[in-house]
Amino acid sequence: MKKRIFINIHYLEIGGAERALLGLLSALDPNKVDVDLFVNQHTGEFMSLIPKYVNLLPEVSEYTCIERSMKNILKEGYIGIALRRLWAKYEYKQYLKKISAKESKHDYSIFQYVADAVEGALPSLEYLGEYDLAISFLQPHNIVLNKVKAKRKICWIHTDYSTMHVNHDKELPIWSGFDHIVSISNDCTRAFLKAFPELQDKIILIENILSPFFIRQQAELDDVSTEMLNETGVTKLLSIGRFAPPKNFEAIPQICAEMERLGVNFKWYIIGYGNDSGIQTALDKYKMHHRMILLGKKINPYPYIKACDIYIQPSIYEGKSVTVREAQILYKPVIITDYPTAKSQVSDGVDGVIVSLDKEKIAKEIISVIKNYQLRDMIMEYLRIHDYGNESEIAKLYKLINCNKE
Repeated sequence: MKKRIFINIHYLEIGGAERALLGLLSALDPNKVDVDLFVNQHTGEFMSLIPKYVNLLPEVSEYTCIERSMKNILKEGYIGIALRRLWAKYEYKQYLKKISAKESKHDYSIFQYVADAVEGALPSLEYLGEYDLAISFLQPHNIVLNKVKAKRKICWIHTDYSTMHVNHDKELPIWSGFDHIVSISNDCTRAFLKAFPELQDKIILIENILSPFFIRQQAELDDVSTEMLNETGVTKLLSIGRFAPPKNFEAIPQICAEMERLGVNFKWYIIGYGNDSGIQTALDKYKMHHRMILLGKKINPYPYIKACDIYIQPSIYEGKSVTVREAQILYKPVIITDYPTAKSQVSDGVDGVIVSLDKEKIAKEIISVIKNYQLRDMIMEYLRIHDYGNESEIAKLYKLINCNKE
């Protein structure tokens, strides 16, 4: 008899965690499991990529109000949820007053405040019946913990807790309620356990699941040469991610300016979306519009990765970058900055290069990789003869529900 799995995520916008979820869904065997996917808001380009065997549950109107604009939900009559969100915002501001300026700058616990506040206004999902396994794929994890009936419940860590301040007492009751907490890398585990040492016995490791066959197949679908021009003597760099502070895209114009000053001919393409005002301000300041090219959102980023010469992840922090691994699967030399979990992602000088986070040093170190054709060829050859796929990780999930893959 097939096992029933429930999975929850906020929405399916283009992002690393969302792409990791698609990898997980693609790796599950529909002959072994029935999967119900509950997406709070049916929005995002990845909605169309949900595998056909997955049962996408209908939207529940109250759940769409968790993150939509306050103005819109008030218009629709969800006054109770709006008031709860306002209260959460007030409580969060009071909390920020109690911690240092440095801590508050790196505190993202407002999401937990909102989740705790609105939870009481959300209807139960127990009418869906009992599941063998319920998965909360993105924090905060209140919905799966308190609104779903399941024999076993697990939640995911997708970020590096060493880079942020944690409201320990606010988050601990939620994390503690799960049978297991899934970490995507050993570095993520170490950072998380520094914040929550009492949860050590709950941690299990399941890396983001990626299919080399799917990625390489998708990379052949589109010709992107009109967007990423093939110009003699011009090195094509590429970065992908949301326009958010952790991705550090606002630093790229300054890095570009230093690279240009040092005489390198390149174009640095960016695939992403979000508020780009900070990026545009930096581009204007350093006059780098001809070097840093914003390509916007792309549902299928793989042809662009295939077209680049070097993939760069200039982040301040990452849990474990899905896109870096995808670039490696497409045999691209990757450069990542030395964020805390970098060494769990790349072996420096073997399957990629780790460079400084300092803006002037990073420019020189990127140039060094651009000019070192021997190193680039060596990295590409290493990637070609090593398997960077990990569909076998799904066996760990099957084991949790006694559904071992044959």
